[in-house]
Amino acid sequence: MSATDDHPLSRHATQPTRAIHDRIAHDLAIAIVGGRYQPGEMLPGEERYSAEQGVSRTAYREAVRVLSAKGLVYSRTKSGTRINERLRWNILDLDVLAWMFEAGPTPEFLRDIFELRTVVEPAAAQFAALRRDGQDISRMGHALEEMRRFGLQTPEGRAADQNFHSLILTATRNEALITLATSVTAVVAWTTRFARDERKESRDPMPDHDAVFDAILRGDPEEARLKMLMLIGNASRDAGMSGPSAG
Repeated sequence: MSATDDHPLSRHATQPTRAIHDRIAHDLAIAIVGGRYQPGEMLPGEERYSAEQGVSRTAYREAVRVLSAKGLVYSRTKSGTRINERLRWNILDLDVLAWMFEAGPTPEFLRDIFELRTVVEPAAAQFAALRRDGQDISRMGHALEEMRRFGLQTPEGRAADQNFHSLILTATRNEALITLATSVTAVVAWTTRFARDERKESRDPMPDHDAVFDAILRGDPEEARLKMLMLIGNASRDAGMSGPSAG
C-alpha cells in the first residue's frame, strides 16, 4: 500500500457516494457545532472544498443539503452557503444531537436539554400514572429488568433505559407528547453516556427509575411527577450540572 493509498482522503474514492456525502456532512457539522465556523460565516465553496479534500462536487452539494435540512446552514444564489444562527438549528434532530455531543457539549447545551427534560418528562410521568394499562406496566417492568441485568455501562442497558423513558411517553396517550419520544430518549441516552464515559460517573440510577415506576404502577400522578423530577435532577448532577434548572 502506498502512502497515497493510506491517506484518509484517498479512501473517499472507493466509498459509495452515499457514504462520502454523509462523511462530508459529519465533518462539516462537527466544525460548525464545535465553533470552528461561526453563525454568518461562509462554508468553503464546492469547487475549493472538492479540490482540497479529493471528493466530488456532487457529494459536497449533497452534504450541504443534509446540513441545510437540519437547519445548520442556508444557501443563497450567487452568495454561497453560510452558517445559520443557533436558534435555527434543529437541536432535537438525532444527528444534530449526536454531533453536539461528539464535538463536546457546552454547559449551556447540557442545561438546555435537562431543562427540556424537566418540562416534558415529569408531566409525562403524571399522565402515564393516570392512563397506563397493564401492557404499559408490563413493558416498563421488563425495561427495568433489562437495565438491571445489563447495566448502563453497556449498549443493551442504555437501550433499555431509552425504552423505559419512551414507554412512559407512550403511556400518556397524548399524540403530541409521543412525537417527542424519539428526541427525548436520544437525549436520555446521550446524557447517560456522557456521564458514564466522559465523567466516569458510577452512581446507581436504578432506585430513581424504580421509584418512578412504582408511582406509575400505583396510579399516583403527583408522586410520579415528583419522582421523575428527582430522577432528572440526579441525572443532571451526574452530567456535571448543579441541577436541571442551573443557570
